[in-house]
Amino acid sequence: MITVDGIEELKTLGGRELGHSQWLEVTQERVNQFAEATGDHQWIHVDVEKAEAGPFGGPIAHGYLTLALVIPLFAELLEVRGVSMGINYGLDKVRFPSPVKVGSKVRLAATVAEVTPVGGGGAQVKLDFTVEIDGGEKPACVARPIYRYYP
Repeated sequence: MITVDGIEELKTLGGRELGHSQWLEVTQERVNQFAEATGDHQWIHVDVEKAEAGPFGGPIAHGYLTLALVIPLFAELLEVRGVSMGINYGLDKVRFPSPVKVGSKVRLAATVAEVTPVGGGGAQVKLDFTVEIDGGEKPACVARPIYRYYP
């Protein structure tokens, strides 16, 4: 875990690798809860028997569930103190190169791509995220999220 105190310290992180989170197992219960929350009940996610005979050999996580998991995983890598708020400003890029089979473990690798000033004395942080699958050849997700922090 890297901890920074305030906007000035945050600005020094450009180009820095933040490392890897712990592994997190993607369970069928989590997939089902995500399906309930989003209304996406496609059989490749929630119908275990049908999915076992399907193209992935079992149920897979929703791509957006994989993306949502970066929130708790990123919290293991960076803590920004001494700011009044941090917001998710959006994403420049998101891809899902490989499905995450239920029962797989994923972790987040992150690098601070750039830090730039924004109005009000804040800082905009672009990161490079890779969600890795334990034993997988390709990542589950690659993304460039943007966060803004304000004093």
